[in-house]
Amino acid sequence: MTRPAARPPAPQDGSGYTARHLSVLEGLEAVRKRPGMYIGSTDSKGLTHLAYEIVDNAVDEALAGHCHRIVLTLHPDGSVEVEDDGRGIPVDVEPKSGLTGVELVLTKLHAGGKFGGGGYKTSGGLHGVGASVVNALSQRLDVVVRRSGRVHTMSFCRGVPGTFGGDGPAAAFTPRDGLSVAGKAPRMTTGTSVRWWPDLPLFVAGSAVDVPQLHDRLRQTAFLVPGLTLALVDRRSGEPVEESFRFDGGTVDFVEHLAADGAVCDPVHLLGQGSYNETVPVLDEAGHMTTQTVERHCAVDIALRWGVGYDTNVQAFCNVVATPHGGTHQNGFERALLRTFNDVLKATRVLRANDDPVVKDDVLEGLTAVVTVKVPEPQYLGQTKDELGTPGVTKVVAEVVARGLRAEFLDSKKRKAQARVVLEKVAAAARTRQAAKASKDAARRKTALESSTLPAKLADCRSPDVSRTELWLVEGDSALGTGKLARNSEFQALLPLRGKILNVQKAGVSEMLSNAECAAIIQVVGAGTGRTFDLEQMRYNKIILTTDADVDGAHIRCLLITLFARYMRPVIEAGRLFTAVPPLHRIEVAGAKQPIYTYSEKQMQAELKKIAARGAKVKGQIQRYKGLGEMDPDQLAETTMHPATRSLRRINEGDLDAAERVLELLMGNDVAPRRDFIVRNASRVNRELLDT
Repeated sequence: MTRPAARPPAPQDGSGYTARHLSVLEGLEAVRKRPGMYIGSTDSKGLTHLAYEIVDNAVDEALAGHCHRIVLTLHPDGSVEVEDDGRGIPVDVEPKSGLTGVELVLTKLHAGGKFGGGGYKTSGGLHGVGASVVNALSQRLDVVVRRSGRVHTMSFCRGVPGTFGGDGPAAAFTPRDGLSVAGKAPRMTTGTSVRWWPDLPLFVAGSAVDVPQLHDRLRQTAFLVPGLTLALVDRRSGEPVEESFRFDGGTVDFVEHLAADGAVCDPVHLLGQGSYNETVPVLDEAGHMTTQTVERHCAVDIALRWGVGYDTNVQAFCNVVATPHGGTHQNGFERALLRTFNDVLKATRVLRANDDPVVKDDVLEGLTAVVTVKVPEPQYLGQTKDELGTPGVTKVVAEVVARGLRAEFLDSKKRKAQARVVLEKVAAAARTRQAAKASKDAARRKTALESSTLPAKLADCRSPDVSRTELWLVEGDSALGTGKLARNSEFQALLPLRGKILNVQKAGVSEMLSNAECAAIIQVVGAGTGRTFDLEQMRYNKIILTTDADVDGAHIRCLLITLFARYMRPVIEAGRLFTAVPPLHRIEVAGAKQPIYTYSEKQMQAELKKIAARGAKVKGQIQRYKGLGEMDPDQLAETTMHPATRSLRRINEGDLDAAERVLELLMGNDVAPRRDFIVRNASRVNRELLDT
């Protein structure tokens, strides 16, 4: 006698949670239920990512040598279309599924020609879900395939194959399997056209395709696939607007496009390849999954150049797809870059044997680089392919970079001079970082015992409240003596400058740091220099330049502004750099208790007229101040230093490009433009006001 099957015991916790509460999502249902898992987000970024998936499929055809033009069109009804002249999606029937190639790649997850079946050696598409995800997240998707002399068509509604009774997603839909043949096509004309209407209720309200992002993506792809034309056609406003991209220079052109600063060297182009072993799962004849070690081939194409700026821009790609979070290829690039530079710096004696090695930030300062690899079946961390995870790529890239940089910087006679400039730049960045760290360590507000690390000539203030402190940079010891008596020592600090500081627009970083006056200013300000400058670490809220009212004083003021603009620019950007405005004249009026101070020749003449108009007379001679040391302390305090009665001029950045041009014109190495400027504007100078 057979016993009836035992009934599973009921849950004892009283929750009522049983197996009937579990659900299995079939096919594309999982995509519609959790779209963010497949496209990153459900806002405008995710909506734009749909276009990336279809464009990447077309680019894979270009990488295989079968596609030369891709057109992305934005239609007025909100649909997006991608058309290519590749081989076309296969239209024959796949034996295991019984589906045509078109229906297979558009309705089945993890289906496609990128799983080692010989369709593509390398591809940006990898997981076989891109096209099917776009289909699942669309109200309607139409595909047209030109192949074997015929035009094949097929439509889908939210992933279900069928036919529409009219245009647009609102037309009546009838489910139906299989391809339709719409007509004939010239035998040599092949390609695929995919047009889809996104299912907007699945996305955040107000989401729209990010056209600037599409524009940048197509241009970026054109750089990475030389000879491929990509076009963006916008038909939404009626009159079509088309922009095409094609670049034959590859990564070298891309680096030149990305670089925003002046070049220190010509672009360095590193090409190479290598192999690595990878253990992958494969299906045996019985359908069981086993592991197998295979040899992979990796092609590396890197372009890089150093500029005069401080910012770093390294963009990494795998099989033409951007990996903004980097990955194993970028890790290999940066490690080899650092190791090779330390070796080359010692070999060329730019760094001495006992010098500290440079760090990654030193080498990356001012660097613009494009790192691209082509790898079969790469491992990405996530469907959106933001980061490459294939371990073997690191070693291949590192070997190509190390070999190429050594050849460029040690063996190439053609690039010897430029290589030396780059090496000096990296070494200078290291010295700047080390000096900045030393100045930061020394510039914290210290106890009396520790304050000996600051320059002995600094007359510091007492207040620990940085928000109200001021650093006065004064010209000469005579002004320092008067300033000490005139200042409020609670919050006003004085640092005397002996003569004119170095013109840092002409000098290099190492020369600037070895200059005693420049080094003292940087140390006292206490926030570092260049890229390491930290505004939060400044020891004073205001920096005030105080120079004599003569030609030398004006020159010193210009040199100081140049120092801050070049190495401590955030001080200017934050509006914390000022110049003092001391008076030029002192007029004593007979019978008046207080003298009159004037700050320009025009103001003095106006005051004299007022004095004469009221019948008063000037007592003695009008005093003309040529230096701050000529003032009595109480006069300097009243006219220049006391917050209630003084005037300060704030140094503003204004037009950054114009400011850079003026600094280079007035303070740079090129003498001829400066001479022309002086000759051209000499007639504007009032010779009567010159102090000669």
